[in-house]
Amino acid sequence: MSKTSEKPTIFVTRRWPDAAEEALKQYFTPTFNEQDVPLTAAQIAAGFASHDALAPTVSDQITADIIAAGAAGSGRLIANFGVGVNHIDLAAAASAGLAVSNTPGVLTDATADLALTLMLMVSRRAGEGERELRAGKWHGWRPTHLMGRSLSGKTLGIIGMGRIGKAVAHRAALGFGMKIIFFNRSKVTDITDYDAKQIDDLDALCAQSDFLSLHCAASADTFHILNEYRLQRMPAHAYVINTARGDVIDEAALVRALHNGSIGGAGLDVFQGEPDIHPDILTAPNTVLLPHLGSATVETRTAMGMKVVENARAFFAGKRLIDPVV
Repeated sequence: MSKTSEKPTIFVTRRWPDAAEEALKQYFTPTFNEQDVPLTAAQIAAGFASHDALAPTVSDQITADIIAAGAAGSGRLIANFGVGVNHIDLAAAASAGLAVSNTPGVLTDATADLALTLMLMVSRRAGEGERELRAGKWHGWRPTHLMGRSLSGKTLGIIGMGRIGKAVAHRAALGFGMKIIFFNRSKVTDITDYDAKQIDDLDALCAQSDFLSLHCAASADTFHILNEYRLQRMPAHAYVINTARGDVIDEAALVRALHNGSIGGAGLDVFQGEPDIHPDILTAPNTVLLPHLGSATVETRTAMGMKVVENARAFFAGKRLIDPVV
């Protein structure tokens, strides 16, 4: 703990909802990024080195150099504001003896809701319709205007049947009467309120899906799990939905599929290298693109901040992390 404060100090890379910041102040001496703009690696490294803990977001690349700077200074804990940790060099953190926590469990409903939002928007061409209306190009109702496709009765393929995947399946099956098929590396046996079929052949899953929604964590095993071959296996009318991580899709292959019309469209909330977006995605037809809004509700983002606080409190009280990653 820093000698200048009775409370542990924590460097917070982006601003949080008010309630979460107030909770943090009760137990810690935080330094907030008052301008709420992206920090450079040097700024994050200096902040971590001079504080007991670092609270980054999924947009901050926490490299081995940043971890080394923190470990050489006051840093002892990386309390991540988010579930995904592929932006943190976990091997470097473990080697430096630093603890890492994340915020699972509180994003499920918000992210599942957004996945359904993307499914509806792209299949019903809602984004196209709004842009047309705002541009003053709508000239009245006609029978063939912006015809999309309905969700009811369609097959939803899910890659990754964890908490969020199950929440999406629940909404799709019971709310829209969709048929659920899914791919998961381990056997799933706890689905009881709707019918769902586990398929061990991912290529076959892609070929059978009218909608394909990705809900797997980003890792070496899932990098580009939706690749060009699997995109080519999908029906020409099928839609790709991604609220997981950008790395799980081969974006170059997705761009080609969208531009040549070999799939029906895509609804994307996450991107490789975000916030820098592949320029051809921005011009691709039949797409709905959102700026990583999966957890963006007041309730969820506040709960995420509270998770950071709970983990940091446990750590500095000498207890086991509630949500340990390292």
